[in-house]
Order: sequence, then structure tokens, then C-alpha cells
Amino acid sequence: MAVCFADEAGRHDALQLSVRLGLPLLEQYDLRDQQYAQLLICESGSRRLQQTGRKAPGPVLADFVSGAVAHRRKFGGGKGQMIAKAVGIKGSVRPQIADVTAGLGRDSFVLATLGCDVQMVERSPIIHALLESGLQQAQADPEVADIAARMALVNADSINWLAEQQTSDQRPQVIYVDPMFPHTDKSALVKKEMRVFRDVVGDDQDSAALLEAALQLAEYRVVVKRPRKAPAIEGQAPSYQLNGKSSRYDIYTLKSLL
Repeated sequence: MAVCFADEAGRHDALQLSVRLGLPLLEQYDLRDQQYAQLLICESGSRRLQQTGRKAPGPVLADFVSGAVAHRRKFGGGKGQMIAKAVGIKGSVRPQIADVTAGLGRDSFVLATLGCDVQMVERSPIIHALLESGLQQAQADPEVADIAARMALVNADSINWLAEQQTSDQRPQVIYVDPMFPHTDKSALVKKEMRVFRDVVGDDQDSAALLEAALQLAEYRVVVKRPRKAPAIEGQAPSYQLNGKSSRYDIYTLKSLL
């Protein structure tokens, strides 16, 4: 992988990122050139991850302002969404949530839209860089700045981060886990993002350890998102499940939310 820039405004960001991530900086790039399998492209305050090659799909980025997240923010069903029920949103209750597998932050954004304070933890420095850019753009957009203000971001290994929080005065009320799992969704978007994610992040081989660490820390519950027909994560059985068309939520209750 290499870092590059698409305009002069992205040059400084690309230089800083290349140093921070220990990646080569390209002064020029050609997406048809496959010297590097992926390029992290900086342009006018945004960052995107792009596969190379003649038939490579479009870029992957964290976007909290437009596209699918904007549509879901406006028409997604509010408190009636399954994710809202899974984390315990009810009446005036808005739990504090740690999303320890943040990815591109879409579920975190939905939860923040519903009024929750969300701590996003992402262990991949590359995906964290995309999230960082997306969050900065959202903070500068008047339509979603108040939502972005409820989202915090840290680049850390989630199991280590959870262990460190054991000594914190304020433990997360709910811990949300969405580990990487083989997806069967045939949409171009999912295939594109999953291909990039697997190349950059790989599959989550430590899901059982992550669940155990989450159960040791969460105050009220742990919520695990799974493909609908996938087995539960090895270890403690979930207290109950919420099933959707293609995915489900395994809920591990520790005590009742207020």
C-alpha cells in the first residue's frame, strides 16, 4: 500500500499520513498500475482507499454526510430500528456505547443519530485514517455536526483497550461488537468494501476473546451483530436474539438498563 494525493490541498495530509503509517508517498499515481494493491488517496480534506487495476471497484471511504448514511438518518426508522432495540434505546434511555469494531462507522453514526454517545475503537491504522477523515468532515457540516459531536475515535486493539478501561471510573454501559464474518450479500457495495477490508484488516480470529473482554467490562449489556444464519460466537450463550432479514443481534444482558 502507498499514500498519494489527488490535489495540492491533499499533499500535506498525504505527507503526514505516510510518516504516521510508515507507508511510501507517491508524487504521482495511476490506478491502472498495480505496483501497490491499494492506494490511500488524500484530496481536499478527504481520504479514500482505492484498489488498483483496470477492473478495480470504486473507492471506499467513511462518509457521514451523504449517500447511504444520509438516507438512513432521514428515513431509517428512528427508535424503531432493530439496532436501537438491541442496544436498549427506549423512552428517554440513551446508553453510552463503545463500538469496539468500528469499521467505517456506519452503525456508530446511526447510534449517535439516535442520541447515544459512542466511543469508536478501530485497530486498523488504515481504516482509522478513513474514519478520522469522515468524522472531521461531519464535524464541519452543519447538518450533522451535532451528531458527530457524540462520536469519539481511538486507534487501538479492542481487547487491549477493553482491558485498560477496567480501571476507568466510567465503564461503557453497552459494548457493541460486529466482527468480520464471511458475507453472502451480493451487492456491489458490500463486495467492494469486503474485498478491501479483507485485504487490509483480514478476518477477525479473536472474536471469542473480544466477546469475553466485552462481557468483563460492559455495565449493562453486550450486543453482537451477526449474519442471520451464522453461529453465535464461541463462549457464553446470548441471553436472547433479535432477528432481521439478513442479520441478527445476539444480546448478552448483564443487568437491566434504567
